Amino acid sequence: MSVLVYNENWDGKFKKLSYELVSYAKAVAGMTGGTVTALSIGNVDQDELSSLGAYGANSVLSVAGVSEGLDNQLYTQIIAAAMEKSGAKVLVLANNNTGKAIAPRLSVKLKAGLASGVTAVPESVDPLVVSKKVFSGKAYGKVKVLSGSAILTLAQNSYEINETGGSAAVEAFEPGVDASSALTTIKDVQKQEGKLLLTDADVVISGGRGMKSGDNWAPIEELAAVLEGATACSRPVSDEGWRPHEEHTGQTGKIIAPNLYMAFGISGAIQHLAGVNSSKCIVAVNTDKDAPIFESADYGIVGDALKVLPELISEIKAAKAQ
Repeated sequence: MSVLVYNENWDGKFKKLSYELVSYAKAVAGMTGGTVTALSIGNVDQDELSSLGAYGANSVLSVAGVSEGLDNQLYTQIIAAAMEKSGAKVLVLANNNTGKAIAPRLSVKLKAGLASGVTAVPESVDPLVVSKKVFSGKAYGKVKVLSGSAILTLAQNSYEINETGGSAAVEAFEPGVDASSALTTIKDVQKQEGKLLLTDADVVISGGRGMKSGDNWAPIEELAAVLEGATACSRPVSDEGWRPHEEHTGQTGKIIAPNLYMAFGISGAIQHLAGVNSSKCIVAVNTDKDAPIFESADYGIVGDALKVLPELISEIKAAKAQ
């Protein structure tokens, strides 16, 4: 069973997510002795494209000269053409904004079954059965794909990156679509500089109403700096204007899956937990011992976040200095 994996690039570079997707695709293909073809859209240099081979890609199809601004309709046509070119029966995408926008379109166009947010390699391939989290992460469900082709969107940070040491042949691919037919026009680009993006961070330090005021955020930022992580907040905090809305994590905000998520003064409403419960390790600090977040936390401290934070920062700095 051959697999096609679509890899986004950011300013011509691949991120950890890209290598996670290729590693996952390699595992899926390995279940039947198939091959992995990676697809890149946009201007990416040869060395960066070749790097996908080290994580399991047998070949790379490169579609250059296409605007890096996402146009769902155009990208759907390109990826569908790549599926035909590669002869793949499984398509792997990230379960991010891009994957969520494109996967349903491709499902219709390719008449392929769609399983979104999968968290592990298939339990079987005939039929294809995969696992995913359901009910806001409180349970696991199994999805059986009965169509001839399948589309899988992989939940972030749910599969370990594996370096195979292989190499991939890079081929320029002409999908035969009219790039001028794109319905999206980029008029302006504004990028956030000098700050780690929440979706890229391995460590996230988050605060809630238990921080009592936006003026008390200095220790949250300091701890994030010490641990080389990003800062986040609960929805009430962003609604109050204490922190910017791009830091809001939860069902109605950013869905994240860092290796470490530390929540200070966050009670743990189900909407918030739905956005963070894929974190590898959750540490919670709250004055209420019955706060719902302790049910999801791997480690919990019952205490005032404003008192715990300075002591925690001091201990971490001392440990790092050793």
